[in-house]
Amino acid sequence: MKAQESLYTDRYELSMLDGALASGLINAQATFEVFTRSLANAYRYGVVGGTGRLLDALDSFSFDDETISWLLDQHIVSNELAAFLSTYRFAGNIYGYSEGEVFTSLSPILRIEGHFCDLILETLALSILNYDSGVATKAARVVHAAEGHRLIEMGSRRTNEVAAIAAARAAYVAGFDATSNLAAGKIYDIPTAGTVAHAFVLAHQSEREAFEAQVAAQGPGTTLLVDTFDTEAGTGLALDVAGPNLGAIRIDSGDLADSTRRSRKLLDQRGATNVKITVTGDLDEFAIARLLAADSPVDSFGVGTKLVTGYMPPGFVFKLVSIEDGATMRPVAKRSIGKMSSGGAKDAFRLFVDDVAVSELLITRDFGIAEPPERSRALTHLLVDHGVTVVDSSLESARATARAALAELSRGAFALTAGDPVLATEIVPRPTPARSNQ
Repeated sequence: MKAQESLYTDRYELSMLDGALASGLINAQATFEVFTRSLANAYRYGVVGGTGRLLDALDSFSFDDETISWLLDQHIVSNELAAFLSTYRFAGNIYGYSEGEVFTSLSPILRIEGHFCDLILETLALSILNYDSGVATKAARVVHAAEGHRLIEMGSRRTNEVAAIAAARAAYVAGFDATSNLAAGKIYDIPTAGTVAHAFVLAHQSEREAFEAQVAAQGPGTTLLVDTFDTEAGTGLALDVAGPNLGAIRIDSGDLADSTRRSRKLLDQRGATNVKITVTGDLDEFAIARLLAADSPVDSFGVGTKLVTGYMPPGFVFKLVSIEDGATMRPVAKRSIGKMSSGGAKDAFRLFVDDVAVSELLITRDFGIAEPPERSRALTHLLVDHGVTVVDSSLESARATARAALAELSRGAFALTAGDPVLATEIVPRPTPARSNQ
C-alpha cells in the first residue's frame, strides 16, 4: 500500500513538532532555506532537478484519519499533535530557483516562508531535490560530452521503480532525448525508445530467426542488436534481413570504438549509409568523451547504470534561517565547525561579465540591502503563493531553463576533471546571529 506523502519523512520531524507544540513555537513565523555547502564530487556546477515533483507532492501533503490513527497507535505523536496534523496544509510562500537552473555552493535553491510547523516538509523536499538534482547534474555532464548526439536514458533496472521514473524525468530536464521507462513516458510525456535484449536473440534458434521476427513485428526501420555473438557478422546479417532501410544497429559490448568503426565501414560498403549506430553498455560522460575523441562513428548513446546509480547527490540541507521574535524576524544560523550557515532569507542573482556567468550574489533580505548591480539576472522566483503553485512547473519549461542556464557558463565549467565551482558566491551582508540553531 502506498503511504501518503506526509509519511515520506523522518520521525524526528514529528518529534520536533510535538516539542514545538508544547513550547508554543509551532505557529511562529519561520523561514527555511535549502542549499548545499559545497558542490559534490568536485563538480564545477549543479543543475536543479525535482522542483516540479516537489510542488506536485505538496498539493497532496496532508494527514488523513488512517495516517493519524497509525501515528497514535505507534506512539509517535501526542493527542495534541495528532489534532494539529489533522488540519495541516501548507499555506505559506515558496521562493526558489526555477527547475533546470544552474546552482553552485550556498545557492538558496528553495526558500520556504511559513511557520515553524512547515519544518515537516524537510525530508520530502530533500529526498526529491537531492536525488533529482544529482541525476540532472550527471545528465547535464553526459549531454555536454555527447556533443549533440542523441541520448536515451535506460537505467530503470538499476534502481527502484519510483526512482526510475524520477531519474528519467531528471535526465530529460538536463537534455536527454528519450527514456526506456514507459511510466515516465506516460506520466511526463517523455519520448520512449527501446527494442530488444540479448535474451530475445538467444531464445530463437538462430540470430537470423530473431532478426526476422523483429523486422516482421516492427518493420525494417527497427534497431537490431548485433553483438550477441559476433558484432561484425551480426551487422552484415542485420542488413541481409532488413535491407538498406534498416533503422539502426545497437552495440552493447566489446571494444566499442573498434566495433563501431568496423560496423560503420561494412554498412557504408553495402550502401546502408543512412543506418544509424547506437551504443550502450555502462556508459557515462567519460566513456562517451573517449569514444568521440577516438572518432567513433556513433549516432546515439544509451546511458543507464552510471546515470541513475553513479550520480552524486548535491548534499542539500534544509535549514532554519529566521524565526519570529516579537514584531521582527530574527536571523539564525549554525556555527558548528564544518557546518556553518548564514542567517536571514536571501534572494539570489547571477552576475555576468561579457555575457558569461561569473558569480552569484546572495542578498540578505532582512537587512534591506539595495538593488543588485547591473548585468545580473534574478534567480529567486515566487513558486508558491499562500499554498498555491503559481509557476509553470512543466517539464518543457524546466528543460528550456536548463538549456539557457548551461549556455551562460564558461567553457571551463564543462571540463570533466574535478575542479572548483565555476561560479563564485558572495553573501551580503553576512550577519552574526545572537543564537545558533541546530
